[in-house]
Amino acid sequence: MILKRASFFTACLLFVTQLTSFAQEKHYYQTDFSIVDFQERRSQIFEVIGNNSIALIQGAASIAGFKVFRQTNTFYYLCGLEAEHAYLLLNGKTKTSTIYLPNRDKARESSQGKILSAEDADLIKKLTGVERVRGYGSLANDLVGTGLINRGAPYLYTPLSPAEIGNDSRDEILHGQARAASDPWDSQSTREARFKKLIMERFPQFEIRDLSPILDAMRLIKNPKEIEIIRNATEIAGLAIIEAMRSTSPGVYEYQLDAAAKYIFYQHGAQGDGYPSIIGGGTNAYMGHYFHKTDVLKDGDLVLMDYAPDYHNYTSDVTRIWPVNGVFNKGQTELYEFIVSYRDALFKYIKPGTNSNEVLSKAAKEMKKYLKGKTFSKPRYLKAVQNALSFRGHFQHPVGMAVHDVGRVHGIPLKPGMVFTIDPMIWIPEEQLYIRIEDVAVVTENGVENLSQFVPSNLKNVEALIQEKGLTEFRPAENIHVTEH
Repeated sequence: MILKRASFFTACLLFVTQLTSFAQEKHYYQTDFSIVDFQERRSQIFEVIGNNSIALIQGAASIAGFKVFRQTNTFYYLCGLEAEHAYLLLNGKTKTSTIYLPNRDKARESSQGKILSAEDADLIKKLTGVERVRGYGSLANDLVGTGLINRGAPYLYTPLSPAEIGNDSRDEILHGQARAASDPWDSQSTREARFKKLIMERFPQFEIRDLSPILDAMRLIKNPKEIEIIRNATEIAGLAIIEAMRSTSPGVYEYQLDAAAKYIFYQHGAQGDGYPSIIGGGTNAYMGHYFHKTDVLKDGDLVLMDYAPDYHNYTSDVTRIWPVNGVFNKGQTELYEFIVSYRDALFKYIKPGTNSNEVLSKAAKEMKKYLKGKTFSKPRYLKAVQNALSFRGHFQHPVGMAVHDVGRVHGIPLKPGMVFTIDPMIWIPEEQLYIRIEDVAVVTENGVENLSQFVPSNLKNVEALIQEKGLTEFRPAENIHVTEH
């Protein structure tokens, strides 16, 4: 019996050892971008910051609990490495890049799989193209070695804008930070502020400069591989909205359309959502960023859906609006067809060299001709569409690693590789009615491409699609009875 137990224990130990060994061999690293892509991005930074500067980028912290780690957009953009508590040092004097990582945690790897660490220096150099990989302990000395001894201290660039992770966008993060700053009981500073303070406390010789504007300008122009990923994210977003259309009928809850969309996201390899879904039936849509999704969809109302996935660290931004009962009524038809025509007019004038103001002005002029001879069932509807012709928000925001991506597209010459949304909209406050659709535009060498063109917007096509069966009908939610104990 003792021998049998000993043999069983030995076999278990061998099995666990084999699993641990396997976990330490199989690594995970992105496959979308090449070493050359990351080297070119780092080279652009070297070119801008000059020879007497360094750049230090802090990666995302580890995630507490059972949440899945997601790297910051900035760190991922420069090396593609999904590793916790990582740092990237770009030395403008030597034109070399160094990644700093924690040491190996074998116990954690045995249960989660391989976690790239400082001990994987040769592998990480091979994957990312950086010149050096070192442990935490070397970062302080390496900062000293950039010129603090017997030479003038270099400028130290680091991102001062908030880091985006997953479904974050900088504008929303900044608003959140402002709300926290207004709370006298919340003294938490931002991670970027704490990092800057630590650098200055330990090495006051450095003059800190903001790396964010440089990164923003780089991220504004997408290369062909980035456009391909955004195209895929847009296709997934469109398929999700199409499934939601099929799943719509009176009595369905807003959150059930969210569930149908999420199924499509995960089925196609998304790692979550690029932003919380906006799904508003009736007057809920009027709030613009309505996230609650708790109400029942009602016969006669419209439902607006704005949603896209977090796909390979990029996202999209697609919106459609449709009738809950599957048929646009007369007033809804008048307003909806105006919005679709306005969208088409805006796309007509997008091309390299023009700017958002020119696009908006030319499209508004065309839509004034569209309105000649048009009648609307209510005077307030005519007033709303006329007001839309002077509104400048139909030409919206960049899209990329964040849904409200960094960079500027308003009032500047458009360039190939810019990706942004076209989002015509109208408000009828008397009825708390808000109607819009949103598509993703990418500027090409000769014009523009609508990446979300395939998502139905033609009125008859939308109505026909709603008549098809969707997930909520094939797999309806079952009644849940909670038993009290």
